[in-house]
Amino acid sequence: MNSTRDNHLWLKLWRDSDTEFHQTTVNTLLTRFWSKFDLKQGSRVFIPLCGKSLDMLWLLEQGHDVIGVELSPIAVKAFFSENNLQPTKKRIGQFTSWQVDKLTILCGDFFQLTQADLGQIDTVYDRAALTALPEDLRLPYVEHLGKITPKQCDIFLLTTEDIEHILGSTNTPQIDNEIQQLYSLNFTICLKHTEHIVDDENDNLTQAEFRLYQLSHKTDK
Repeated sequence: MNSTRDNHLWLKLWRDSDTEFHQTTVNTLLTRFWSKFDLKQGSRVFIPLCGKSLDMLWLLEQGHDVIGVELSPIAVKAFFSENNLQPTKKRIGQFTSWQVDKLTILCGDFFQLTQADLGQIDTVYDRAALTALPEDLRLPYVEHLGKITPKQCDIFLLTTEDIEHILGSTNTPQIDNEIQQLYSLNFTICLKHTEHIVDDENDNLTQAEFRLYQLSHKTDK
């Protein structure tokens, strides 16, 4: 595993303000499908590689406790500043904790995160964190996530991939092979929704594919 290379790249993107990947609104798939989880008020939601996502504020509004982890201090500082929040900061292990009421962001390397740092978690919201990583880090990411979260913890997984696609295709949406390989041992995988966005700028037809999965721990594990 070589997360150091990817860490340098991620930190550089934030230093250079090269953050077109950041969604400036709450993710619509989150707001449309989150209720399917039927989580109780006060459930604690973990968001890996959270950036400065506004999804965190939306989840707070639903009555959840929210904890994210983010490598870039620029992203963390921007989140609190842009939303007029005054966090309390303190050291927790290898991380700096930024906290306001029921929202906490741990600033540091996800792969250094321990179960003790994270505390009790009820659900993981992976908002394209997996697919933001290079392919060689995806299995280590899934393995580490399994080490620091409870076995009964389910995952709301949103993936996004840039793909070449032919208009008019009638292929039935299926579980992606990589998702099957990464999660099928411990989880029942339910593909909830698939959505395509077409970009034909400069006569180059490309599509981004968004998939929403609900991963439920197998009862025999």
